[in-house]
Amino acid sequence: MDHRSAVISTSRVPAVSTVTCHPSARSRATRSGTAADRSGSPPVILIFSAFSLLVVSSLLASASPDRELAVSDLLMNIGFQIFIATMVVVYMTRRTAASDWLGLPWSTWPKVFLIGPASVMGMWLIFAMLQACGYMQWMESLGAETVQESVKLLQTTEDPAVLALMGLAAVVVAPLCEELLFRGYLYPVAKKFTGPWLAACSSALFFAAAHGNLSALLPLFLFGLLLVLIYEKTGSLWAPIAVHFCFNSATVVVQMIYRHFNIPLDAVP
Repeated sequence: MDHRSAVISTSRVPAVSTVTCHPSARSRATRSGTAADRSGSPPVILIFSAFSLLVVSSLLASASPDRELAVSDLLMNIGFQIFIATMVVVYMTRRTAASDWLGLPWSTWPKVFLIGPASVMGMWLIFAMLQACGYMQWMESLGAETVQESVKLLQTTEDPAVLALMGLAAVVVAPLCEELLFRGYLYPVAKKFTGPWLAACSSALFFAAAHGNLSALLPLFLFGLLLVLIYEKTGSLWAPIAVHFCFNSATVVVQMIYRHFNIPLDAVP
Protein backbone atom coordinates (compact mmCIF):
# COMPACT_ATOMS: atom_id res chain seq x y z
CA MET A 1 0.00 0.00 0.00
CA ASP A 2 1.45 3.35 -1.08
CA HIS A 3 2.28 5.65 1.85
CA ARG A 4 0.81 8.53 -0.12
CA SER A 5 -2.53 6.74 -0.25
CA ALA A 6 -2.41 5.44 3.33
CA VAL A 7 -5.22 6.91 5.37
CA ILE A 8 -5.95 6.83 9.08
CA SER A 9 -9.38 7.96 10.14
CA THR A 10 -8.53 10.19 13.09
CA SER A 11 -10.04 13.66 13.19
CA ARG A 12 -7.43 16.41 13.01
CA VAL A 13 -8.21 18.55 16.03
CA PRO A 14 -5.83 20.20 18.57
CA ALA A 15 -3.69 18.76 17.17
CA VAL A 16 -24.16 2.91 -6.54
CA SER A 17 -26.91 1.05 -4.94
CA THR A 18 -29.71 2.57 -2.91
CA VAL A 19 -28.99 2.80 0.79
CA THR A 20 -31.82 0.80 2.26
CA CYS A 21 -32.96 1.51 5.78
CA HIS A 22 -32.62 -1.42 8.15
CA PRO A 23 -35.83 -1.71 10.22
CA SER A 24 -34.05 -1.29 13.53
CA ALA A 25 -31.99 1.61 12.20
CA ARG A 26 -35.17 3.24 10.91
CA SER A 27 -36.77 2.75 14.32
CA ARG A 28 -33.83 4.39 16.07
CA ALA A 29 -33.80 7.32 13.65
CA THR A 30 -37.51 7.83 14.17
CA ARG A 31 -37.17 7.75 17.93
CA SER A 32 -34.24 10.17 17.79
CA GLY A 33 -36.16 12.53 15.55
CA THR A 34 -39.25 12.39 17.71
CA ALA A 35 -37.17 13.15 20.76
CA ALA A 36 -35.59 16.10 19.00
CA ASP A 37 -39.05 17.36 18.11
CA ARG A 38 -40.12 17.10 21.74
CA SER A 39 -37.13 19.13 22.83
CA GLY A 40 -38.46 22.05 20.81
CA SER A 41 -35.21 22.95 19.03
CA PRO A 42 -32.23 21.23 17.45
CA PRO A 43 -29.33 20.38 19.77
CA VAL A 44 -27.39 23.50 18.85
CA ILE A 45 -24.47 22.71 21.14
CA LEU A 46 -23.75 19.44 19.33
CA ILE A 47 -24.05 21.00 15.89
CA PHE A 48 -21.75 23.82 17.01
CA SER A 49 -19.27 21.30 18.36
CA ALA A 50 -19.23 19.37 15.09
CA PHE A 51 -18.53 22.52 13.11
CA SER A 52 -15.94 23.59 15.68
CA LEU A 53 -14.12 20.35 14.97
CA LEU A 54 -14.04 21.24 11.28
CA VAL A 55 -12.87 24.79 11.97
CA VAL A 56 -10.06 23.66 14.25
CA SER A 57 -9.05 21.05 11.67
CA SER A 58 -8.75 23.66 8.94
CA LEU A 59 -6.71 25.90 11.21
CA LEU A 60 -4.28 23.11 11.98
CA ALA A 61 -4.09 22.19 8.32
CA SER A 62 -2.68 25.66 7.63
CA ALA A 63 -0.15 25.44 10.45
CA SER A 64 3.55 24.89 9.85
CA PRO A 65 4.08 21.38 8.45
CA ASP A 66 7.56 21.28 10.03
CA ARG A 67 6.23 21.24 13.58
CA GLU A 68 5.75 17.73 14.93
CA LEU A 69 2.77 17.13 17.17
CA ALA A 70 3.72 16.92 20.82
CA VAL A 71 2.22 14.85 23.63
CA SER A 72 0.12 17.84 24.70
CA ASP A 73 -1.33 18.15 21.19
CA LEU A 74 -2.33 14.50 21.12
CA LEU A 75 -3.81 14.65 24.60
CA MET A 76 -5.87 17.64 23.51
CA ASN A 77 -6.89 15.72 20.39
CA ILE A 78 -8.07 12.75 22.44
CA GLY A 79 -9.76 14.94 25.05
CA PHE A 80 -11.64 16.95 22.44
CA GLN A 81 -12.95 13.83 20.70
CA ILE A 82 -14.05 12.32 24.01
CA PHE A 83 -15.76 15.60 24.94
CA ILE A 84 -17.74 15.65 21.68
CA ALA A 85 -18.67 11.97 22.01
CA THR A 86 -19.73 12.45 25.63
CA MET A 87 -22.09 15.25 24.66
CA VAL A 88 -23.61 13.04 21.97
CA VAL A 89 -24.11 10.19 24.45
CA VAL A 90 -25.66 12.48 27.08
CA TYR A 91 -28.01 14.08 24.57
CA MET A 92 -29.12 10.82 22.96
CA THR A 93 -29.52 8.74 26.12
CA ARG A 94 -31.70 11.45 27.67
CA ARG A 95 -34.12 11.08 24.76
CA THR A 96 -33.99 7.41 23.78
CA ALA A 97 -32.85 4.11 25.25
CA ALA A 98 -29.22 3.26 24.60
CA SER A 99 -30.26 -0.18 23.39
CA ASP A 100 -32.45 1.38 20.68
CA TRP A 101 -29.88 3.98 19.70
CA LEU A 102 -26.85 1.68 19.55
CA GLY A 103 -28.68 -1.36 18.24
CA LEU A 104 -28.21 -3.59 21.27
CA PRO A 105 -28.21 -6.49 21.33
CA TRP A 106 -26.69 -7.13 17.89
CA SER A 107 -27.70 -10.74 17.39
CA THR A 108 -25.54 -11.25 14.29
CA TRP A 109 -22.38 -9.69 15.75
CA PRO A 110 -20.11 -12.58 14.61
CA LYS A 111 -20.52 -11.19 11.08
CA VAL A 112 -18.11 -8.45 12.05
CA PHE A 113 -15.24 -10.93 11.65
CA LEU A 114 -16.17 -11.04 7.97
CA ILE A 115 -17.36 -7.46 7.51
CA GLY A 116 -14.27 -5.90 9.11
CA PRO A 117 -11.51 -7.52 7.01
CA ALA A 118 -13.63 -7.37 3.85
CA SER A 119 -14.19 -3.63 4.34
CA VAL A 120 -10.47 -3.00 4.91
CA MET A 121 -9.51 -4.91 1.78
CA GLY A 122 -12.24 -3.17 -0.21
CA MET A 123 -11.08 0.27 0.87
CA TRP A 124 -7.44 -0.54 0.12
CA LEU A 125 -8.51 -1.68 -3.35
CA ILE A 126 -10.32 1.63 -3.87
CA PHE A 127 -7.24 3.54 -2.68
CA ALA A 128 -5.08 1.55 -5.12
CA MET A 129 -7.48 2.39 -7.95
CA LEU A 130 -7.36 6.09 -7.07
CA GLN A 131 -3.57 5.91 -7.02
CA ALA A 132 -3.52 4.17 -10.41
CA CYS A 133 -5.84 6.82 -11.84
CA GLY A 134 -3.42 9.57 -10.87
CA TYR A 135 -5.40 10.95 -7.93
CA MET A 136 -2.35 11.53 -5.73
CA GLN A 137 -0.42 13.16 -8.59
CA TRP A 138 -3.38 15.48 -9.08
CA MET A 139 -3.33 16.34 -5.38
CA GLU A 140 0.39 17.06 -5.61
CA SER A 141 -0.24 19.38 -8.56
CA LEU A 142 -2.69 21.30 -6.37
CA GLY A 143 -0.04 21.70 -3.70
CA ALA A 144 -1.83 19.46 -1.20
CA GLU A 145 0.05 17.44 1.40
CA THR A 146 -0.16 13.86 0.09
CA VAL A 147 0.99 12.13 3.26
CA GLN A 148 -1.53 12.41 6.07
CA GLU A 149 0.04 13.89 9.21
CA SER A 150 -0.98 10.94 11.36
CA VAL A 151 0.71 8.56 8.92
CA LYS A 152 3.85 10.71 8.82
CA LEU A 153 3.89 10.88 12.61
CA LEU A 154 3.76 7.10 12.93
CA GLN A 155 6.74 6.88 10.58
CA THR A 156 8.99 9.63 11.85
CA THR A 157 8.47 10.33 15.56
CA GLU A 158 11.20 9.24 17.94
CA ASP A 159 9.12 9.93 21.06
CA PRO A 160 7.63 6.66 22.39
CA ALA A 161 4.90 8.58 24.24
CA VAL A 162 3.80 10.30 21.02
CA LEU A 163 3.83 6.97 19.20
CA ALA A 164 1.75 5.29 21.92
CA LEU A 165 -0.78 8.12 22.06
CA MET A 166 -1.04 8.21 18.28
CA GLY A 167 -1.79 4.49 18.27
CA LEU A 168 -4.36 4.92 21.05
CA ALA A 169 -6.06 7.79 19.24
CA ALA A 170 -6.17 5.92 15.92
CA VAL A 171 -7.18 2.47 17.14
CA VAL A 172 -9.46 3.16 20.12
CA VAL A 173 -10.53 6.79 20.45
CA ALA A 174 -11.29 7.59 16.81
CA PRO A 175 -13.47 4.53 16.04
CA LEU A 176 -15.61 5.09 19.15
CA CYS A 177 -15.87 8.88 19.19
CA GLU A 178 -16.17 9.47 15.46
CA GLU A 179 -18.83 6.80 15.00
CA LEU A 180 -20.88 8.14 17.90
CA LEU A 181 -20.81 11.61 16.34
CA PHE A 182 -21.04 10.99 12.61
CA ARG A 183 -23.04 7.76 12.31
CA GLY A 184 -24.66 7.76 15.75
CA TYR A 185 -25.90 11.36 15.72
CA LEU A 186 -25.35 13.45 12.58
CA TYR A 187 -26.48 10.80 10.10
CA PRO A 188 -29.81 9.77 11.72
CA VAL A 189 -30.75 13.37 12.49
CA ALA A 190 -29.97 14.45 8.93
CA LYS A 191 -31.85 11.43 7.55
CA LYS A 192 -35.01 12.46 9.35
CA PHE A 193 -35.09 15.79 7.48
CA THR A 194 -33.36 15.00 4.16
CA GLY A 195 -33.70 11.27 3.52
CA PRO A 196 -30.99 8.58 3.52
CA TRP A 197 -29.04 9.60 0.42
CA LEU A 198 -28.40 13.24 1.29
CA ALA A 199 -27.86 12.36 4.94
CA ALA A 200 -25.31 9.71 4.00
CA CYS A 201 -23.42 12.06 1.69
CA SER A 202 -23.46 15.04 4.05
CA SER A 203 -22.38 13.07 7.13
CA ALA A 204 -19.64 11.35 5.09
CA LEU A 205 -18.45 14.73 3.81
CA PHE A 206 -18.32 16.19 7.33
CA PHE A 207 -16.50 13.05 8.47
CA ALA A 208 -13.89 13.41 5.71
CA ALA A 209 -13.45 17.17 6.13
CA ALA A 210 -12.93 16.82 9.89
CA HIS A 211 -9.63 15.06 9.23
CA GLY A 212 -8.08 18.24 7.83
CA ASN A 213 -6.26 16.74 4.85
CA LEU A 214 -7.25 17.60 1.28
CA SER A 215 -5.72 14.53 -0.34
CA ALA A 216 -7.57 12.26 2.10
CA LEU A 217 -10.93 13.99 1.51
CA LEU A 218 -12.18 11.71 -1.29
CA PRO A 219 -10.92 8.41 0.21
CA LEU A 220 -12.39 9.24 3.62
CA PHE A 221 -15.65 10.40 2.04
CA LEU A 222 -15.97 6.98 0.39
CA PHE A 223 -15.07 5.31 3.69
CA GLY A 224 -17.75 7.38 5.42
CA LEU A 225 -20.34 6.21 2.88
CA LEU A 226 -19.30 2.61 3.50
CA LEU A 227 -19.71 3.05 7.25
CA VAL A 228 -23.22 4.46 6.75
CA LEU A 229 -24.13 1.52 4.52
CA ILE A 230 -22.84 -0.95 7.13
CA TYR A 231 -24.78 0.87 9.84
CA GLU A 232 -27.99 0.67 7.82
CA LYS A 233 -27.55 -2.97 6.80
CA THR A 234 -26.73 -4.25 10.28
CA GLY A 235 -28.94 -1.92 12.33
CA SER A 236 -26.20 -1.57 14.94
CA LEU A 237 -23.68 1.19 15.56
CA TRP A 238 -21.27 -1.45 16.82
CA ALA A 239 -20.77 -2.61 13.22
CA PRO A 240 -19.26 0.64 11.85
CA ILE A 241 -17.29 1.03 15.09
CA ALA A 242 -15.77 -2.41 14.53
CA VAL A 243 -15.04 -1.72 10.85
CA HIS A 244 -13.48 1.63 11.75
CA PHE A 245 -11.35 -0.13 14.36
CA CYS A 246 -10.20 -2.75 11.82
CA PHE A 247 -9.39 -0.11 9.21
CA ASN A 248 -7.32 2.08 11.51
CA SER A 249 -5.63 -0.90 13.17
CA ALA A 250 -4.61 -2.35 9.81
CA THR A 251 -3.22 1.00 8.70
CA VAL A 252 -1.23 1.39 11.93
CA VAL A 253 0.18 -2.14 11.57
CA VAL A 254 1.26 -1.43 7.98
CA GLN A 255 2.95 1.80 9.03
CA MET A 256 4.75 0.01 11.86
CA ILE A 257 6.04 -2.57 9.37
CA TYR A 258 7.32 0.22 7.14
CA ARG A 259 8.88 1.89 10.17
CA HIS A 260 10.55 -1.33 11.35
CA PHE A 261 12.17 -1.91 7.96
CA ASN A 262 13.08 1.79 7.56
CA ILE A 263 11.10 2.21 4.36
CA PRO A 264 10.82 5.95 3.62
CA LEU A 265 7.47 7.62 3.02
CA ASP A 266 8.15 8.13 -0.67
CA ALA A 267 9.69 4.72 -1.34
CA VAL A 268 6.69 3.41 -3.30
CA PRO A 269 6.17 5.19 -6.64
